[in-house]
Amino acid sequence: MSISTRQASLQELADIVGATIKGDPNTLISGIATLELAQQNELSFFSNRKYHKFLKITQATVVILHADDLADCPSNAIVVADPYLAYAKIATWLTQTPIQKTQIAPSVIMADNVQLGENSLIGANVVIGENSNISNNVSLHAGCVIGKNVTIANNSVLYANVSVYDNVQIGEQCIIHSGAVIGSDGFGIANEKGQWLKVPQLGTVIIGDKVEVGANTTIDRGAIEDTVIENGVKLDNLIQIAHNVHIGEHTAIAGCVGVAGSSTIGKQCAIGGGSGILGHLTIADHVHITATSLVTKSIKESGVYSSGTPLQENAQWHKNFIRFKQLDKMARRISELEKKLNKIAKT
Repeated sequence: MSISTRQASLQELADIVGATIKGDPNTLISGIATLELAQQNELSFFSNRKYHKFLKITQATVVILHADDLADCPSNAIVVADPYLAYAKIATWLTQTPIQKTQIAPSVIMADNVQLGENSLIGANVVIGENSNISNNVSLHAGCVIGKNVTIANNSVLYANVSVYDNVQIGEQCIIHSGAVIGSDGFGIANEKGQWLKVPQLGTVIIGDKVEVGANTTIDRGAIEDTVIENGVKLDNLIQIAHNVHIGEHTAIAGCVGVAGSSTIGKQCAIGGGSGILGHLTIADHVHITATSLVTKSIKESGVYSSGTPLQENAQWHKNFIRFKQLDKMARRISELEKKLNKIAKT
């Protein structure tokens, strides 16, 4: 399968990433495909050694690759240090949607005092609350519900059925995927004689620029202070961000992660899928947490951290689990033996 794109020359594409080229700079491409399936006038890239056999036989007109692989490329090439990064930039440019004229579906419900910027796309059954500010080139796809006093900055896209509660701020060039909920109440409850009393959630959510929020991800509003998602953060699908969480810029979090309330995650962190982060913790900048880890203490230094045990055959897991329960007794016995050995050594 190939993806049709705008037409561009080899030189135009190389200029986007400051690359050198092999071949005719006037060569045109108008599609993107994998090395294996690419045909004439299509662009591909090579960054994984597993696909080296396809590089040698590809029919792609242009391949993005590293200089070390140039000799094996039978076609025109864009030569860069990081082919995957270059592909991301070039593919983004090739597939950008032209700026639209303002389109407002007849079924839109828009309250008083809504400010609507130029070239906005407001899809069917969208609801926008009073005093909200929707800036230029913003797309709100079908079924989005935008609360009161919401700000959505230039060039942001909200896909179908996104819900944004009152007073939320969303920055420029953000992408929020279908089913996401931004600004719902945090899980604040107080116990009164065995019954739970709801604690008002009075803060909001502030999202920076170039943030992406995955499908069905939820970001809760702060209890008193705000929940903050800084510039460049990337959140995968099905993530729960609790109240008063602060995520530093350019951190990426994979699917099904849960971050409990009032935790702070630093800049340029990577959180593996299925991980859990307990509340009121601080994670330093440049921390990588591997998949399905449980973070129970603050992490004060950058590095790679893991927890849990890998999958095993069930019978072996049971044996190891029994040994795990015996660790405390074993540790005490070893300590006693060490004391006895020390006494013997001194005599």
